[in-house]
Amino acid sequence: MGWGSEGYRRGMRALFANRTVARRLAQHGARLAERFVAGRDRTAALLVVQRLNRLGIAATLDHLGESVRSLDEATACREEYMRLLEGVRLQRADSTVSVKPTQMGLALDAEACCRNVRLIAERARKAGTSVCLDMEDARYTDATLELVRRLRAEGYANVTTVLQAYLRRSEADAARLLEEGVPLRLVKGAYQEKKEIAFPNSGDVLHQLNKLIRLHLDAGAFVAIGSHDERVLRAVRSHAQQAGIDKSRFEFQMLYGLRMEEQAKLAAQGYRVRCYVPYGQDWYPYFTRRLAEKPANLWLVLRNLFR
Repeated sequence: MGWGSEGYRRGMRALFANRTVARRLAQHGARLAERFVAGRDRTAALLVVQRLNRLGIAATLDHLGESVRSLDEATACREEYMRLLEGVRLQRADSTVSVKPTQMGLALDAEACCRNVRLIAERARKAGTSVCLDMEDARYTDATLELVRRLRAEGYANVTTVLQAYLRRSEADAARLLEEGVPLRLVKGAYQEKKEIAFPNSGDVLHQLNKLIRLHLDAGAFVAIGSHDERVLRAVRSHAQQAGIDKSRFEFQMLYGLRMEEQAKLAAQGYRVRCYVPYGQDWYPYFTRRLAEKPANLWLVLRNLFR
């Protein structure tokens, strides 16, 4: 959910190009990824959600995977979400689900993707929860927003989405989605994009994220703030207190394995907190994005790789 400096990103690309590091990650990465991934299957993930709920922390479950190679693979991913949502219903878990459109076949067949997400949204509605369509790299922004609008127009008000503050277009997108009443998760962004379409400077990204958050808070719209950045969390709390904005009008969203004590602390203070809980076999892309976001994450892994 974050975005590091350009220098750090260049360093990360060079690091992962190193054969020794790549080999070590392939050999030992799955074990190290357990810090950020809740388990290999939905049973393990639902147990994590139970523990979080007992702490007053809600969840959003993500079955890891993206850019499927066939529609059969997309169908299999859809069926996993259907079973996952049945588990959420039976467990009466306080959890939504997060879905990557390319995992549902967006890059292969937009209509097939829509059918898959529609079925998930229907199952989520029966489970009393919602579906957040994650935002992927900029190639899919327009198609993802079109999918969200289409499904909501069909009556699936439980379909929401994400905007990434590092994209220059996000201010205009946020204003339009606010008018349309689409609930959003606002994040910095974690994909590598060209400077023509994305702010390369982390300070500019932070400024835009804070601007988008205040736009929603001041409009009285519910907004989810996906960030671990203490500057962002502090600014939201301060503005909400000064403007008399009730804590029910926003929620903090953070990743599983990061700042868990802070998540519990915020929940104990009466703030809405939702933990992004990924699980599954396809952990590598998610894992490397977590490393790219923050030097401390990378240092933790490297210490374990070369013991």
